[in-house]
Amino acid sequence: MMHSDETWRARLRTDRPHSARVWNYLLGGKDHYPVDSAAGEMILQNFPQIAAIARQQRAFLKRAVRFLAAEAGIRQFLDIGTGLPTADNTHEVAQGIAPQSRVVYVDNDPIVLVHAEALLRSTPEGACAYIDADARDTGRILARAADTLDFSRPVGLIMLGIMGQLPDSDDPAGVVKRFVDALPPGSYVALSDGTDTSEGLKNAIAAYNSRSANSYHLRPPEQIESFLDGLRLVEPGLVRTAQWRPDEEALRIDPEEDHAVAAVAVKE
Repeated sequence: MMHSDETWRARLRTDRPHSARVWNYLLGGKDHYPVDSAAGEMILQNFPQIAAIARQQRAFLKRAVRFLAAEAGIRQFLDIGTGLPTADNTHEVAQGIAPQSRVVYVDNDPIVLVHAEALLRSTPEGACAYIDADARDTGRILARAADTLDFSRPVGLIMLGIMGQLPDSDDPAGVVKRFVDALPPGSYVALSDGTDTSEGLKNAIAAYNSRSANSYHLRPPEQIESFLDGLRLVEPGLVRTAQWRPDEEALRIDPEEDHAVAAVAVKE
């Protein structure tokens, strides 16, 4: 999609931190502006464990997609709130197991879409597509995704850290439900978000929200679990991110410092 220079600059909002760019900074990436790195440093000063949580969420993505592709046999993925590309992106993990896998990425940060189109390349057997849209615009996302995905066959829906971007007034549970309702039985949802279980993290996020172009909303684990109502949780259920089918990388973090939860659930 083409934009005028004025529209592009307005959407980039380089004068205020943006969640995808701040997250990239916390992951050790280079795709951010000074205002984003400053926000990242402010969060780190208030809650140093945030960098480990960022790495854990990325590691969970890898483990969840590996489970979906290798064990559940999923060959189609809809990744909402993609974030900036790093290592082990959804299509790389899925297509490394099943080259024919088809992946649709969705984000509403223009810099994410630019990097995605430049860096995320599908195998010849599979497909990758990119949609510039807000997670709340479920109808538009599903209509565009249908150009690449066959919604009569199971889909793996990836929603990592994205429900925390929505306040309760935007009905995040309803957003998840609208996506799930469009998926056939045999589809899966992988979801993770930060929890309100640490005063340090709550203070850090409050300071971030006061100066950011968007805001993040920490929630109790039981509220995050309610987003998956009507689905069957895959073992071990909703747990701290590092405890979901952990590998050596996941086990390096102290569980008491992992103030985020994750789950994979199936639609039966």
